[in-house]
Amino acid sequence: MSKNEPTNQKQELAGKTYRVEDYQKNNTVSSGMATSHEQVSDAYMQGEITEVPVENESDLENESK
Repeated sequence: MSKNEPTNQKQELAGKTYRVEDYQKNNTVSSGMATSHEQVSDAYMQGEITEVPVENESDLENESK
């Protein structure tokens, strides 16, 4: 944001939250909100995949039974 923009416009931007209509709007902020929302939603639905260290392979076999 430039220094020439009114303060109320900056505050409005800072308080913006995602709305379904953002997918249909052509302005940069709405487009960015829709894209960010989609990325977060995808990451949340995918979940976190991490490797669990196994110290003893026999422990792993016992857990699967």
